[in-house]
Amino acid sequence: MATKDERINVRVDAEQKSLLEAASEVEHTSVSAFVLSAATSAAADVLADRRAFTLDADAWTAFDEALNRPAHAVEGLRELLNEAPPGEDG
Repeated sequence: MATKDERINVRVDAEQKSLLEAASEVEHTSVSAFVLSAATSAAADVLADRRAFTLDADAWTAFDEALNRPAHAVEGLRELLNEAPPGEDG
């Protein structure tokens, strides 16, 4: 098991703290272990939704055809991509 030498601090209100304490008690674990487990699981789910997806044969064919079609210009897209992000001076 890797050494845990990194720290994350999270501020919560009293209601959130009580909820986390109650849930961790039901799971027979510490609040830290409960929060770490829940957050790690949620993070893995978020990233999995962006890395892999499954398609049936018809959907795959349509997807593959779309990927292989030549690109076409989208009005205003080039200008949008060349703008400075909000909050940054260009």
